[in-house]
Amino acid sequence: MLELIKKLLLTDKPESKILNGDKTTFSQSDEEKKLHVATCALFVEIAKADSEFTSEEKNKIISIMKEAFKLEDYYVNELLELAEQEVYESVSIYEFTSIINQHFSEKEKFELLKDLWRLIYVDDQLHKYEDVLIKRIGGTLNLEHQKIIGAKLLVKEEIERSKQKL
Repeated sequence: MLELIKKLLLTDKPESKILNGDKTTFSQSDEEKKLHVATCALFVEIAKADSEFTSEEKNKIISIMKEAFKLEDYYVNELLELAEQEVYESVSIYEFTSIINQHFSEKEKFELLKDLWRLIYVDDQLHKYEDVLIKRIGGTLNLEHQKIIGAKLLVKEEIERSKQKL
């Protein structure tokens, strides 16, 4: 399975087949892998926005990807590695958000945005670059600013409730 993922992601760089949008070359499972990489890449982008990609952030990404897509540990670890490579070689977040826009409903995009906010607040801080980036991501996911802020407020409230329980 790893070889298939690598083949999909690393062929024909700089425009890899995984992100070039040529749907005729992908089977359903390949489209699913493409979506996994694009989603994971957004998490990596957010995690690196403040110039620090901590082990806490990495663990949070793994946890979110496993839960959201019902993935196995070995697959998520390889996916994260490949997503990091895609982020490094990408030109813009649009490469990732356009794939998500093709596959996610508005509700699913809102849930993704909440997960991105959860990742940002792993360190209990909102860095100015994270704030700018998540708003850009939300905009390219065709979500209104009100929904972007609404997701943020829901996550902050969720975090406060969990701290009060401790």
